[in-house]
Amino acid sequence: MKQLFIYMLALMAGSICNAASTNADFYLSTNGSDAWSGTLSDPNTQGTDGPFATLERARDAVRDLKKSKSADIVVLVREGTYQLEKTVVFGLEDSGEGDSTVTYAAYPGEKPVFSSGREIKGWRKVSCKPSGLPKEARGNIWVANVSDRFFTLYDAEGLLPRARSTGFIPLEGGSRNKLHFPEGRLKNWPNVEDVEIVVRPHHAWIVNVLPLVSVDEEKQMAHTSIDATYAMNKLHFLKTTESCWVENALEELDEPGEWVLNTKEGKVYLWPRGKSPVIAPQLIELLRVEGEIDEKGPKDIPVRNLCFRGLTFMHGDRYTLTQDDAGLQHDWDMLDKANALLRLRGTENCTIEQCRFAHSGSGAIRVDLHGQENKISGNHIEHMGGAGILLCGYGPGTKDVNKNNLVYSNHIHHTGRIYLHSPGIMVWQSGENRVANNLVHHTPYTGIILSGCMTDFFTKKGRELGRTIRRHEIGDLPKKPELEDVRPYLHTHDNLIEYNEIHHAMEMLGDGNAIYIRGAGAGNVIRCNYVHHLVAPMIMQCAIRTDGGQRDTLIAENLIYKCVSQGIMLKLNTRCENNIVADIIAPPRGYYLAVREGPLTGAVIKRNIFYSSSKECVFIDELPPGKGRTTEDRRGRVLAKSKDADTDYNIYYCAADPELGKTMLEKQQGDGIDAHSLTVDPLFVDPENGDFRLKPNSPALKLGFVPFDMSKVGLRTTKERSAATRPKITAAGCTTSI
Repeated sequence: MKQLFIYMLALMAGSICNAASTNADFYLSTNGSDAWSGTLSDPNTQGTDGPFATLERARDAVRDLKKSKSADIVVLVREGTYQLEKTVVFGLEDSGEGDSTVTYAAYPGEKPVFSSGREIKGWRKVSCKPSGLPKEARGNIWVANVSDRFFTLYDAEGLLPRARSTGFIPLEGGSRNKLHFPEGRLKNWPNVEDVEIVVRPHHAWIVNVLPLVSVDEEKQMAHTSIDATYAMNKLHFLKTTESCWVENALEELDEPGEWVLNTKEGKVYLWPRGKSPVIAPQLIELLRVEGEIDEKGPKDIPVRNLCFRGLTFMHGDRYTLTQDDAGLQHDWDMLDKANALLRLRGTENCTIEQCRFAHSGSGAIRVDLHGQENKISGNHIEHMGGAGILLCGYGPGTKDVNKNNLVYSNHIHHTGRIYLHSPGIMVWQSGENRVANNLVHHTPYTGIILSGCMTDFFTKKGRELGRTIRRHEIGDLPKKPELEDVRPYLHTHDNLIEYNEIHHAMEMLGDGNAIYIRGAGAGNVIRCNYVHHLVAPMIMQCAIRTDGGQRDTLIAENLIYKCVSQGIMLKLNTRCENNIVADIIAPPRGYYLAVREGPLTGAVIKRNIFYSSSKECVFIDELPPGKGRTTEDRRGRVLAKSKDADTDYNIYYCAADPELGKTMLEKQQGDGIDAHSLTVDPLFVDPENGDFRLKPNSPALKLGFVPFDMSKVGLRTTKERSAATRPKITAAGCTTSI
């Protein structure tokens, strides 16, 4: 395995973001003026001089100061809400000079907020009965005149839900831009372009929000202006699930908090859920740090040494799909798209630290294209319409410049409020990063995703992955390329995913995971993570999963507890070592280790403890051959058998029925594996209450199981975050502190 570069963020922690004191070069205040000098307010100059009023003015003052000062520069932002009407952009001229840094930080003890929200005023109660308004809403609806189009609204509680219909199952005969709907479910509304359908097309792992262009009520066929990711038919795996609904139609405004925008009338209708002001967002992207990007060429010039610390970002709008978008895997996000509150696009050695991102329609933080040695640490990300953090490099090609970033000790929860598939953290075409000690919970879909490009997509040209490929760099490929043909272009390699805690992921969608990897390069390590309480009753869940074609991955020293369906899914040459998988919840499955795609040549299944307190358990599940086949499953994949892996020194124990483990081990040993494995109680300290420390006389220790310290998992203190470094991964897959 290629050794990772040493990430020495600790050496710069003392200088970057050094705004703990109240001394600064400039100050910002909601009571300030851009005509002033940017100094801290002085009673002797009150009303004639003091702080700046806008972030743009402070940025420009820093540019001037840099002409005479080459040391660190600090701007402190006072308490209050700063309304942004356009994206604030930092460029090359805003970099810290040499090793110095430029920091924009909250004034100590204060919480400044940057918001793009503008209050909607002039509300009046609807006295007439608008056509189609539900009976229960009459007398409760207010209306205001608006001139802008927006896709989200907010009050003091956060995101207000758009009016939404009950769900339905699409009829057969749909396509990517045609929906065959049950009778009466859609109408040819006068403002049909305002109405959107939300659909989980064909598969369980993606949600599309698509604007309508026409509805034929007689033929029960609706057309959308943007293609769905897949054909809009009933779900392949969940055929009885109501996978489609309508939003932003007046007929569906039937609950407090809901609203509808009619751009033809220039009106917004609302059933208030409280008395707080209602605000509409003006922007999707609030701040962008942007270097000189040469999209087709080999070299970018990054912005360096900028820091944002202790700031709050709120009230961004929801992004929409466009005809030119290039989708990442399954369209879980888009390549190089302005859909996050704070975006680093062409940066090195920049820091986003102790900030809060909340109540917004899209994502929180993106590191796009060229992004190296950036630090995203100690942030609180909550209630986002899209993803929490996305590291997104260039598409598959020779340009590999998104790497060596640190995503550390961030608290991320309730992502995917609109785009349900949006994860807490996603790493796409980005390598040699450390994603550690993050707490991710309450996500509709997956917690952490590592992804690149699957081999068969190199020959496709559609929105999903096909448009991301840098064909001018990779040249001609075979008609059916193999992994070795495309491996040099897969840049999601040598990432370290460790000490993260993930719980209550997979709350709504199906076929997802706490930690997922597919289409990535070699050398990724998933270790010392605590995944627990994935408890939504969905099929095809997994705590940690390698998916189709993924190779050269290590899954080690993880604790998996009380997750529905499956613990670890292993394919090809994945190494699964020294994990504890306990109390997988069944039905529907109850598989502790699912081996799925073979051959397992080079795979390792060693020193794991599989522990169940229930009789409903399958310690290792293997797919049967397909009809008329002997070596392939029903999908034509080579059968995966644990006997083909290096399988030994494991414990299989069912406390409710020890005979289940004995039967399992007899089968394994009959296949010539698990020669030293046991079916004995591993002697955990208190498994009924989730304490999986081993007692001193545990038989697992005699098998070579190495205990791992769960106190190191999860969020860290400010001091620990400041000292965080990028570790080096050895060939054995262990880590060595630097």
